[in-house]
Amino acid sequence: MKWLQRKEKVSPLDGLTIPAHIGIIMDGNGRWARKRGLPRKAGHSAGAKTFMDICKYCNRIGVQYLTVYAFSTENWKRPQKEVDALMDLFKRYLGDASQYKDENVKTRIIGDRTPLDGEINALIDNLEAESKDCTGLTLNIAVNYGGRDEIVHAARALVRQGLSPEQIDEQSLERCLYTAGQPDPDIILRPSGEKRLSNFMIWQAAYSEFIFMDVLWPDFTPAHIDEAIREYNHRNRRFGGV
Repeated sequence: MKWLQRKEKVSPLDGLTIPAHIGIIMDGNGRWARKRGLPRKAGHSAGAKTFMDICKYCNRIGVQYLTVYAFSTENWKRPQKEVDALMDLFKRYLGDASQYKDENVKTRIIGDRTPLDGEINALIDNLEAESKDCTGLTLNIAVNYGGRDEIVHAARALVRQGLSPEQIDEQSLERCLYTAGQPDPDIILRPSGEKRLSNFMIWQAAYSEFIFMDVLWPDFTPAHIDEAIREYNHRNRRFGGV
């Protein structure tokens, strides 16, 4: 009698290098809603669920850092009703602190928090404190964030430190960025078919691999992360060398 050998399930990422840091420009929520005859708010709600699924998946496969573009410095120009809906979503997300303990995700909010209301800032403080000792994925959520604004913020910090022009170099400026102490993104991924950075991680993206996908963010799945990682593994990263 033959005994059937049980085969181990093969991961689609077996043998591949997992990028240490992935940046994602979450784009396409409004178009996703419009295609379905829904209000833009519905697209943002669907996009929020996708974000949580992708965050958990990146943590599971061993990505060390994930930075997501949630709300830019330019997004305040949107209709007030949409801005309010986005902030309400953000509050609900911040308030659900239990998921971070369960997932072992360390969460940081990067960007200029000054315009955010007191309730949101209190929730941010609580979440960052609750998750500070987590040892899994470090999740950066970029809110009221702009790459140019981040560089200005860092330059002002250097001035406050009293550094002379000769003392300022790349390393001193990097220490004043929101992502200080973290590696630059290996991949910057943008769904929705658009092919631009939109003021996202301008300094950190100097040697990132850009991967653009023709899928709206609410339809984005872990399989798209796998696809991006396979593409990343086919890139020849020379960092200015030969």
